[in-house]
Amino acid sequence: MSAGVVVSVEVDAATIRRGDQVMIGSQVFVVGDMVATHGGGKRVEFTSGESFTLRRTTVLWASRRVDPRRRGRPEA
Repeated sequence: MSAGVVVSVEVDAATIRRGDQVMIGSQVFVVGDMVATHGGGKRVEFTSGESFTLRRTTVLWASRRVDPRRRGRPEA
């Protein structure tokens, strides 16, 4: 079991992380991998096999597990 709490965070192409859970079209997807695209975007690949292109200006809400006891370097 992972330590920490789940919080909602606003993410964009620069701040999205592996393990983030995003809801698109009332379905939850877990970020598995990402590839940078031209113009500052990212092609996000989900653990279920789907992919989504996140443009530099696209903003989504994600659920992220964080450990409030950790200070310094954030979880990757």
